Amino acid sequence: MIYLVTGGERSGKSSYAQVLAMKLSDTPMYVATARKWDGDFQKRIDRHQQERDKRWINIENEKYLSEIDFSGKVAVVDCVTLWLTNFFVDTKNDVALCLEQAKAEFDSIASQENGTILIITNEIGMGVHAETHIGRKFTELQGWMNQYLAQKADVVVLMVSGIPVKIKG
Repeated sequence: MIYLVTGGERSGKSSYAQVLAMKLSDTPMYVATARKWDGDFQKRIDRHQQERDKRWINIENEKYLSEIDFSGKVAVVDCVTLWLTNFFVDTKNDVALCLEQAKAEFDSIASQENGTILIITNEIGMGVHAETHIGRKFTELQGWMNQYLAQKADVVVLMVSGIPVKIKG
């Protein structure tokens, strides 16, 4: 079962996914895809870690989600935007290669049996138009990956101001 939880920044995506995961399992996994870019980002990571108690199994994996065994487990993957950023930087902004690699990783985890994966993503294209060429390329990458994930997901939830709006499933 694949859930895609999408929405804008600070819309309540992570909180919603974590509450749902705790309803579905006593010991859910939390898969963090963030790289520790700087001190400010480390503070954000620390805040997210403090939101979860000892019942959570915490895994950090920047790119290769296929290395994780999701079979029979409930997992929150947070988040697609940071995960794609890692591909984007490592491929020197090659959108086609990023999409190919990210889709392959997603397909690998989606094919695992009896797992429930709650994937968090951002709708970055719904906000201000990116000022730079590279920003526009990333926005396109994010939009195309979100479309792919939404097509494959069993349930898609759009978070609006902390309110979940089910748009698929």
